[in-house]
Amino acid sequence: MSDRDSKPGESLPREPLPHSQEWFDALRKILGEAACRQLGLYMIPNELLLSVVIPVYNERATLQGLLDRVKQVPIRKEIVLVDDCSQDGTRDLLKRLEDEQREQEGAGGGSDALPNNRMTFVYHEKNQGKGAAVRTGFGAVQGDFIIIQDADLEYDPSEYPRLLHPIVEGKADVVFGSRFLGDQPHRVLYFWHYLGNRFLTTMSNCFTNLNLTDMETCYKVCSREVIDEIAPLLKQNRFGFEPEFTSRIARRRYRVFEMSCSYSGRTYEQGKKIGWRDGFSALWCIVRYGLAD
Repeated sequence: MSDRDSKPGESLPREPLPHSQEWFDALRKILGEAACRQLGLYMIPNELLLSVVIPVYNERATLQGLLDRVKQVPIRKEIVLVDDCSQDGTRDLLKRLEDEQREQEGAGGGSDALPNNRMTFVYHEKNQGKGAAVRTGFGAVQGDFIIIQDADLEYDPSEYPRLLHPIVEGKADVVFGSRFLGDQPHRVLYFWHYLGNRFLTTMSNCFTNLNLTDMETCYKVCSREVIDEIAPLLKQNRFGFEPEFTSRIARRRYRVFEMSCSYSGRTYEQGKKIGWRDGFSALWCIVRYGLAD
């Protein structure tokens, strides 16, 4: 019987949520265990909570669209938004979203009214940099796993389940989402940025003895245990956070995986912030944290 043939008042079969036990069992029955493994199909426990840390600075044009995408990911999440003293109206948007959430919780019986996408809002009164905003976010998380998400739509939140896979299955402690593994869409932009990224990643690998292809990636996914140990040690306020974090992960011999991720890079006219000075700072951090903790 089609949906059109259903009788008034008759409820339609409920679609299982993606990555639920019911969803996975149905696919495994049709495709088989081996095919599910090859396709990256797996079950995410209902009780798992993913903390999405979003450092925000002057992202008024993209933030709402990014949040819509994050909320659509079929995983139980908390979204930690850290505004690094934005000046373009971003803070006004965040305040409005905070007020709307407070009203929803008041009408629906507290924080339990938003079990899958509750947002936490933190505001810096002085601009400090991405690294400082990420550190602040780490201090506010409550989830089992943590992922860093930029607010500029360069990275696609729909890839969270694939990036989480090695950690959920107990194979990895940390996952880096690589833009350069080659099997996901990647916007073609600045050659010298690409060359600089590869140089910094190679230098980082020399000091950490890891074999990463993209140390500078935004997408870093960790278990809560990793963040509890690493976060209190982090010091870098700007983009030096990336090599510092990588060095500290490597020094403690956490199990590190890489998964490919897509990348829709933006131009400087569209708001890209990283520059050549950050490259020199990253190189200094590679040497500094590669030699001593």
